Amino acid sequence: MGPIGENELFFILQGLKWTVLLAVIGFIGGGVFGILIALARTSKHRFARLASSGYIALFQGTPLLMQLFVVYYGVALLGIDVNAWVAVAIAFTLHASAFLGEIWRGSIEAVPKGQTEAANALGLHYVSRMKDVVLPQALKISMPATIGFLVQLIKGTSLAAIVGFIELTRAGQIISNQTYRPLLVFGIVGIIYFMICWPLSHVGSGLEKRMAKAAR
Repeated sequence: MGPIGENELFFILQGLKWTVLLAVIGFIGGGVFGILIALARTSKHRFARLASSGYIALFQGTPLLMQLFVVYYGVALLGIDVNAWVAVAIAFTLHASAFLGEIWRGSIEAVPKGQTEAANALGLHYVSRMKDVVLPQALKISMPATIGFLVQLIKGTSLAAIVGFIELTRAGQIISNQTYRPLLVFGIVGIIYFMICWPLSHVGSGLEKRMAKAAR
């Protein structure tokens, strides 16, 4: 069995860097498209509602692993040469947009209807009504669920290794194969995941409890 030295730990931390970067890109990109999907889901236009519902059903009803395969190999079939980084970034953005879109759709619908009626009475058009009245309240309502999804997204980045992307879990696997110390290596990897995810989960739970008290 080989030792776990500075080089091995540095390689694992390099994997952590890509895990965090992938999660951030997926979350931000998914957030941008997620807002559009949420607005489409709550639109008065039937086609927009049906199209966005189908999009959400597709990505929520299929495994993330399959989505990674389809994006990675599907883009190649179109004659477009993309590396693993671009493929997984696209896949995670699409995946996150569907889940965040549905989370924010529920939050938009949870905003008291009196707020929308008051905005209409003031003569605000749709964009101003959503931007200044509905969305700020909806995003506040959605914070616990949004943070909970971010935690799941961070853990889900481990699946990116299937298409050759070296993130935290894959880096741990490589070091484990080199040192023959799987328990120690994956113990370190697990601790790193815990140090990232537990504080976020704690913040999400705190926000949820605070909002529950405020609603009483």
